[in-house]
Amino acid sequence: MEHDIGPRTTEHHHGSHRHLIDVFGEGPVPPGRGAIDAIIVPTIRHPRWLTYATRLATALGCHLVSLHSRAWSRAREAAAAMPPGLRYVAADVDHVDRLRLPDFETTALLRDTPFARTTDLSAKRNTGLLLARLLGWRRIVFLDDDIEVGRLEDVERAAALLDTYDVVGMHIGGYPDNSVVCHAHRLTGGHQDSFVGGGALAVAVEPGRTPSFFPNVYNEDWFYLLGETSLRRLAVAGQVKQRPYDPFDRPVRARDQEFGDVLAEGVYWLLDGDAAAGWRAAADAAHWREFLARRRRFVEDVLARVRRLPAGPEPSRHAMETSLLAALGRLRRIEPELCVRYLKAWAVDRRRWAAHLDGLPQLEFATADAVKWLVKDGERGLRWYGSMRG
Repeated sequence: MEHDIGPRTTEHHHGSHRHLIDVFGEGPVPPGRGAIDAIIVPTIRHPRWLTYATRLATALGCHLVSLHSRAWSRAREAAAAMPPGLRYVAADVDHVDRLRLPDFETTALLRDTPFARTTDLSAKRNTGLLLARLLGWRRIVFLDDDIEVGRLEDVERAAALLDTYDVVGMHIGGYPDNSVVCHAHRLTGGHQDSFVGGGALAVAVEPGRTPSFFPNVYNEDWFYLLGETSLRRLAVAGQVKQRPYDPFDRPVRARDQEFGDVLAEGVYWLLDGDAAAGWRAAADAAHWREFLARRRRFVEDVLARVRRLPAGPEPSRHAMETSLLAALGRLRRIEPELCVRYLKAWAVDRRRWAAHLDGLPQLEFATADAVKWLVKDGERGLRWYGSMRG
């Protein structure tokens, strides 16, 4: 094990938080008490994007859960492509308001505001956590559909490390896993690392572990990693590869990321420092006033560097500039008091989520019963397919 303590700090931005994590390099898979019970894939893409997850679940001998929504992603087509012998659940979750999830304060706070997030990724991941608890699974891996796992040993190492850690991420190689603003920072010469992300995340979910949830905000995975005063027990082991995409194809992407990026970077700025009383105690209005000013100077500096780039097709200077202007426009609307209220709501939600899990029926669920339970009473059940009906 080693600690990554490379350069990370600029005047207005921390380009890396990897020093907060225990980093494990290659080597023999350490002995562990448990294997991975399931791979959970939230997806909005065509089922052919499940190829790597299907291969991995087959090799591990574990379950595969795919949670589908939108026009191109249907559980029926995914089920038809599953190989014989694989234990799987493929479910359509188009209407997240039907899911048996708590009424989160963080969601209510942003509802009907410009900061409301319309994606269903957090709801799918939280549903995966519920399904795991209902079925008695102890260790799961969240895997995005654009992630390729090269080596089985990397996943087995992550599973073994869950004996000691609450969460074990796998380093995402290939195309960098950054926000739009941080992509532009890196492409214009700034030092920019990638942190642990939900795209490849092994999680211990057995009773007795302190539970966490994914709020409906950009960087929801960074919030999943947080404890009340510090980070949860966290490590990185192994490597996966993210398929490339164009982060500057739509300015709305940068605009929609900005609030979550500000919140997460502002919290982790405190974790990087010496918040002896815990990050929540330090995350007051004064901190956010200072951090929002620092964030504005950072984005403006990146924008200035983009404008000095030579004209060229890859990436488009105009597209980068337009995205950064969209981020700045959204940044101007973020008030310090909103950040404080959001973190207070997050603390309420964390307790509410723990109570929600404690209130789960203490039954030996068959898969069909567990999937049925995922939907609120009186709501139409999920359309699902699987090899584990019971």
